This record gives sequence, structure tokens and C-alpha cells, in this order.
Amino acid sequence: MADIAAPADPPPEDEPQALRVAPGTPAGRLDKALAALLPGHSRSRLQGWIEAGHVLVNGRAATVRQPVGPGDELTVWPQPAPESLAFVAEPVDFEVVADSPDWIVVDKPAGLVTHPGAGNWRGTLLNGLLHRYPELAGVARAGIVHRLDKDTSGLLVVARNELAQTHLVRQLQARSMGREYLALAHGRLAAAGTCERPVGRDARVPVRMSADRPLAPKPAVTRYAPLRHGQAGGEPVTEVACRLETGRTHQIRVHLASLGHPLLGDALYGGRGLAGAGRQMLHARALHFEDPGGSGERAFESRPPADFRRTTEAISWNP
Repeated sequence: MADIAAPADPPPEDEPQALRVAPGTPAGRLDKALAALLPGHSRSRLQGWIEAGHVLVNGRAATVRQPVGPGDELTVWPQPAPESLAFVAEPVDFEVVADSPDWIVVDKPAGLVTHPGAGNWRGTLLNGLLHRYPELAGVARAGIVHRLDKDTSGLLVVARNELAQTHLVRQLQARSMGREYLALAHGRLAAAGTCERPVGRDARVPVRMSADRPLAPKPAVTRYAPLRHGQAGGEPVTEVACRLETGRTHQIRVHLASLGHPLLGDALYGGRGLAGAGRQMLHARALHFEDPGGSGERAFESRPPADFRRTTEAISWNP
């Protein structure tokens, strides 16, 4: 095949793959033709390659919807899957509250994703941990034992070696690790209680979890207690302390919403931005665990961040 010009900035270490649309193939869109020729890659990934300039048609830059037919020559620079590049060290801003040879306690800021995943392959807490503690590359999930949602702030513990990770995970499973959250919720939550409604994926909205009609539900236990009541924008608001006994995705957000008290700012579960809340008003304020190194119980507390405090101060609390 004749030499073909490369994209403006192809990865120099990658060799292009030369393909030809076979005779008798019906004319159609480039992304569909490429998916038939490279069935090991999803069409959405191939579309990304095309849009980034990693695919040429007859030596020229291409578009996703460009028609191709029999005899057309395709040149492809295959790109690594995002997940294969996710576990890399990157400088990421977060506070380390304390550490030991066995663990690290992090105070995660709101807006920081804990672990790489779809749409967030880089710039996560995991990437930052690998940058500050290179030895975590040898520990599963870089030592992350439990997660916080992107827009939830506060404390989490990371294991620095496999033995410590096993020890801490067993504490989670035995419900002996203490995790307490501070939440600002809609409505007047009158009394303390326990929500034990199983949580699973929402059958109607894939990005949501549900306690009403969950898919593949798992047991979930949240203990909650109102701390004070107030008003914001003429509506009742409750400051709530929540203790997790299990750690399902979005657990506190789902449980409080199922009780009719969604978190301020949590649009996914029916919350609104009262008192200037720009995210779900949830902060992991206390954490305690048994030190895997044998020095007894370790306990930590975290003050809510500035945006949480501003919302709290904007609420008129009852005497």
C-alpha cells in the first residue's frame, strides 16, 4: 500500500494499521465500517479515534459519518483503552490528615473523584495517592478501602500494604469501622432512627441508585439522628448526623431521600440548592478504626469545608 500521511500528532511509538474495505461491502458510515473491520473495539471507542485524528481514509483526515465503500483504504493508529492508562501517578491536590507505615487518612475535597472510572480516567484521588506514595502501586486499588462520592467531602482511609488492606476491609465487613457523616436535608426530620432498606440500581435511571424499586438490591443500614432544625427560603431544613453500617453506592443520599428528606443540593435525588447549596450537602466528618499495626483504635475528625459552612450559616436555625 502506498505511503499515507499521518495525523498531526500520532503517538510515535505506535505503528499504523492498514485496512481496506472489501469488494462487495455496501457503502456506509466510516465508524460502522471500522467496527466491522475491528470487532474487538467498541464503536464509541472507534468514534473517539476518528474524532481525535487517529483514522485516515485514503490518506486524508476523516469524520465519523464520512461514507466509505469498497476499495477505500483506512489507516488506523490504535489507541490504548482509557482504563489501561488510569493507574498512573499524577499530582492531585488533597489533604493528608495523618499517616503511618500501614495507613493514610485523607480529607477528600468535594469535586474530587476517588477512583478512576468512565468519564474520569485521570486526575482522581487514586492518581494523587500514587504520586505521593509510590509504593501504593503494589497494593490493589492503590490501597483504597472505601470511597466517597465525587461531591461528598471528608475522611477516608487508605491502606499502605496488603496486610493492612485486608485488616481494614475486614473491619468494614464486620461493621466495626466507624464512619459518621454530617448532612443538611430538606424537611423536618423529627426523630432518630435506622433505615434498613436494601439499595440497588434504579430500574429507570441507570446513574441513580434506589431503595424503592432497586435492581439486584443489597442490604444497607444507615442510622440517623437530627441535630437541629431550621429554615431556608421559607422551607424547613434539618441538620442530620448519619452513621453507616454498610457502604452501598449513594447510600445516605438514597436512604434520606426515600424517607422524604433528600439532601440540599442533591438534584439526582430530588434535592434543591437552598441556602446556596451547590452540591449534595454531605460531609464525612468522623472516622475511627482499629490500627492494623496494633496500636489500638485511631479516631479522626474533619471540619466541614468552606462551601458547606456557608450553606450552614445561611440557614436560620431554631433556638
